Amino acid sequence: MVKKIQNIELAFLTIDDYQELKQAMITSYQSMPDSYWKEVEIQTLLSKFPEGQIVIKVDGHIAGCALSIIIDHERFEDRYTFNNITGNLTFSTHTHTGDTLYGIDVFIKPEFRGLRLGRRLYEYRKELCEKLNLKGIEFGGRIPNYHKHEHEMSPKEYIEKVKLREIHDPVLNFQLSNDFYPVRVLKAYLEGDKVSKEFAVLLKWENIYYEKPSKRAKEIKKIVRLGLVQWQMRPYKNINELMQQAEYFVDTLSAYKSDFALFPEFFNAPLMAEYNKLSEAEAIRKLADYTSSIIQEFSKLSISYNINIITGSMPELVDDSLYNVGYLCRRNGSVERYEKLHITPDEQKVWGMKGGSKLQTFDTDCGKIGILICYDVEFPELSRLLVDEGMDILFVPFLTDTQNGYSRVRYCAQARAIENECYVAIAGSVGNLPKVHNMDIQYAQSMVFTPCDFAFPTTGIKSEATPNTEMILISDVDIDLLRELHSFGTVKNLKDRRFDIFELKKRK
Repeated sequence: MVKKIQNIELAFLTIDDYQELKQAMITSYQSMPDSYWKEVEIQTLLSKFPEGQIVIKVDGHIAGCALSIIIDHERFEDRYTFNNITGNLTFSTHTHTGDTLYGIDVFIKPEFRGLRLGRRLYEYRKELCEKLNLKGIEFGGRIPNYHKHEHEMSPKEYIEKVKLREIHDPVLNFQLSNDFYPVRVLKAYLEGDKVSKEFAVLLKWENIYYEKPSKRAKEIKKIVRLGLVQWQMRPYKNINELMQQAEYFVDTLSAYKSDFALFPEFFNAPLMAEYNKLSEAEAIRKLADYTSSIIQEFSKLSISYNINIITGSMPELVDDSLYNVGYLCRRNGSVERYEKLHITPDEQKVWGMKGGSKLQTFDTDCGKIGILICYDVEFPELSRLLVDEGMDILFVPFLTDTQNGYSRVRYCAQARAIENECYVAIAGSVGNLPKVHNMDIQYAQSMVFTPCDFAFPTTGIKSEATPNTEMILISDVDIDLLRELHSFGTVKNLKDRRFDIFELKKRK
């Protein structure tokens, strides 16, 4: 029983700690009493990589220790033994240009076990890994209880039973509980480890914040500012007047340093008033004549105002077939097209529209995004396919006339944020167009949704506009919070999928 503890602290190891460290190692490795580190080896580690050598002290005395080096992972793919990785204990393998933090030792003295002090050592290693922008942490984990089962099962079977909690292994159980996962069995890893029969498990932890070194002048942004336009439907004399209003919103969002401007579905519908004497199907085809010019203007605005513009959607004729499409106008000048895949019964019956066939993510200076037009967000398969391609933010331009229609879009969009562990931004139009057939009334409340976990709002709503009021909505989203959620969330919707019983993939 440990006496009452007054103070626990993490400290960098120094050579003055050596004699106490030696006794702590002898006490901790009773099955290998001669396996303590020599003073010259500790001195070498301290001279090469002082940040990697840490002790935990209880009331001023060493209770545990963690030693590590930085290696180039690829050098040891086929030579994974303790002697190879440590350069036969010379640590010549340590390199500041490496990509992996390698744990060469960690222990807690027997009298301090059960206090979760080892977890503090591992947390330090993880923080160090993030600070140095390394890919992750690796080490060969001993399996000290394997000698009790060597005649009954292979090391691989032993590891599986430990994972299923059918066998207790004090080392491997601890590693698994600290977010490390087994990669493969290592044979003849540590010479003299009789209780493990010289087997070990290659264990790994991945740094979700790792950024591959880049020669680009500008990196992908992690804090992304979304600008949503809740557009007022009103009469416009011509396309120039419509685009003046659009530029006003783009200018305003740019002034607030927004990275994206999202417009609603069919925001240009007021231009159909001129063709109200025609049938609905003819009028929408007349509206399609403006699409090319509007996209050209939006592309100019995206460059001049330094903002990525998602143009909502517009009708477009392709080989005499009518589609509901939009464009991503990036601030670097490039333009890409997206399509509405699921056409509503009204769009098909009244306008004679066809559904598109292209589903994809888009690379931007703020990471990968997806865009689904209105009704498409009510089909969960689409966003799941997009998130499997790396999507972090889903944009949904929509147009709904009734509160019922709006609720379908709104609640489906929020579900997509939760089940796909991503952000979802929806933007719609408000107001009335009495002189445009089939576009009489609109209802909208633009929103930004998040997953529901501790790092996000309890309600899953990051921000929301005033219903049925023309305005802009600006909201910051943190991409790194999604990375944390994927690995450390209370639940893991993406990782916990049962691929053994179902599969979802796009047709080629």
